[in-house]
Amino acid sequence: MQTRTPRLTFTAMLSALGLSATLLASSVQAATTWDMPTPYGDKTFHTENIREFAKEVAEASAGELQITVHSNGSLIKHPEIKNAVRKGLVPIGELIMSRLANEDALFEVDSVPFLATNYDEAWKLWQASKQALSTKLEAQGLQLLFAVPWPPQGIYTKFPVNQIEDLAGVKMRAYNESSETLAVLLGSVPTQVEVPDIPTAFSTGRVDAMITSPSTGVNSKAWDFLSDFNHAQLWLPKNMVIVNAKAFKRLDADTQAKLLKAAETAEQRGWEMSRQETAKMLDELKANGIKVSEPNADLTSDLKKVGAQMEQNWLENAGAEGQAVLDAYRQ
Repeated sequence: MQTRTPRLTFTAMLSALGLSATLLASSVQAATTWDMPTPYGDKTFHTENIREFAKEVAEASAGELQITVHSNGSLIKHPEIKNAVRKGLVPIGELIMSRLANEDALFEVDSVPFLATNYDEAWKLWQASKQALSTKLEAQGLQLLFAVPWPPQGIYTKFPVNQIEDLAGVKMRAYNESSETLAVLLGSVPTQVEVPDIPTAFSTGRVDAMITSPSTGVNSKAWDFLSDFNHAQLWLPKNMVIVNAKAFKRLDADTQAKLLKAAETAEQRGWEMSRQETAKMLDELKANGIKVSEPNADLTSDLKKVGAQMEQNWLENAGAEGQAVLDAYRQ
């Protein structure tokens, strides 16, 4: 007697198909996509580093975590990025650390003039301040992934600067509280201008000078509206990448570990990129007609006096936590 294989009923077939569809949907939904805003353009080395970071995260997680980078303030403008990440509007973002100085002076430790003026000093200061800053962010539901410095900050003008008095009354572009305070102490008139708006600010006469890095000078084509760059090496401000703590915790443990590993690699790579960027951008400024100079003895002395005053002001605002960071840095 021949044995027949039981035929699936129509209902059973639908049930099997439904299960397959559910399993397929679960597989598709397993991948996580994060939108990541950054204020800086695609040619900025910070953005290049972050795009490489996003690529490495995707590769390491086998596509389980995909980070889409939105550059040049195209998704969220710079002033809103931190709060957008905190509120979960986006899970991850990049911003300049010192922008948060208005809520806590500790975030401005890397923008105190002459506290750290080269990469070795800047790295030591970062190690001394990293844990305190991480704790500040954790209290707001944020997690610090990594930070990378800009090249040392200098002074761009339409004329040579030989003494502080040369800057009296000049409309100076500022981007954080330190650059704004420094402009005031130099006798200049500070005006907040974001990086993408620099060319327009100069062409419309909103500003006549700026304190920024060789990188920003090249990326904004400073030679179109300025003639001189004084490589004063005032400070090395850092950009930091932060993630929403809840979004991070929703990742499985393996993906979390891979994200943190990629962040560590991005930080190391970013610092080296910044070192290389300094020499490269100084050469490019010169090649495009910008007169690059070092501060003379009188200007250096005057700038250091201003720096000492700003450090004291910073310490008064940062309190015991700030003093602890400086003590660790200067050990």
